[in-house]
Amino acid sequence: MAARIPPEERQTNLVVALMATEIGLTKQQILDSVSGYRQRAQTGARADALEKMFERDKDELRSLGVPIETIGDSSDPNDLREARYRIPKAEYDLPADISFSPAELAVLQLAGSVWSAESASADAQAGVRKIRALGIDGDEPIIGFAPRITTRESSFAPLQSAIEDCRVVTFDYLKPGEEAPRRRTVEPLALLDFEARWHVYGIDLDAQDERTFLLSRIVGDVTVTRRGFDPGLREGAGDRALAGLQDVAARNSALVEITPGTEAALRLGRRATPEVQGFRVPFVDLHIFADELASYGPEVRVVEPTTLRDAVISRLRAIVAAHEAAPSEGGA
Repeated sequence: MAARIPPEERQTNLVVALMATEIGLTKQQILDSVSGYRQRAQTGARADALEKMFERDKDELRSLGVPIETIGDSSDPNDLREARYRIPKAEYDLPADISFSPAELAVLQLAGSVWSAESASADAQAGVRKIRALGIDGDEPIIGFAPRITTRESSFAPLQSAIEDCRVVTFDYLKPGEEAPRRRTVEPLALLDFEARWHVYGIDLDAQDERTFLLSRIVGDVTVTRRGFDPGLREGAGDRALAGLQDVAARNSALVEITPGTEAALRLGRRATPEVQGFRVPFVDLHIFADELASYGPEVRVVEPTTLRDAVISRLRAIVAAHEAAPSEGGA
């Protein structure tokens, strides 16, 4: 049985599809191509039930301010049997006379950091491919409408709840090079996404100082205690956390050579500065950055620093060793 697609994900996929083309899509093309409707059809859902689902989704999106346009038969505008639906990009853009203060722009930048061109779900991208296979194409790529927040670590929810309720948390945290995790007791003040990874910023009560922790290094469950803290500590915490990470990134950078036209060029190019030899890329954590660079394989070569180059080489050698040790297919 096909997995059930949540309504909000289905509606996100619908938005992606309706922005993928200038000429619009018919209702049948939407039901056949867009993830959420397609799975229902494959499991035997009635056509009228799918059409009602689409109408509900369309009405709900419009109520949220999404400008879904209906294009009817030019000879008979009231005949909607072969109507096409689209979201005109020009109507979805912000009006030219809207401006934001520096503080508002900072908030929007933080919010926007969880969206990106590659963030659209696999189902949404598959739907766009199906639409384009019909010969319907758009002039521009779809800019991500599916937030990366949907793939966050399991510690995100309890930390978010603790921040809202001003509750102290405890968790085990494993740093690179340590053999066992250490228990941390923290007043969590803010969650933020930086370089596509979630961090929690707060006061480490053992160190009596502000610290930033990677959620991916939290081992096991986060315990939310009954011990509270002053809500005023949260004021400006997100800005302080972001400034701290940006300062670390400014002091740490790598010179890398990147193969043009590759995934590495797409992802690293967004935060890289061209140099005479390759690109200069800032980073916060050497171990995390080494993991990322190793994932690109031959698409990237680290020129400096030596510690980063050695870390990437070590990871690549471990991958080769693991493949050599794995039994071949069809072996006894």
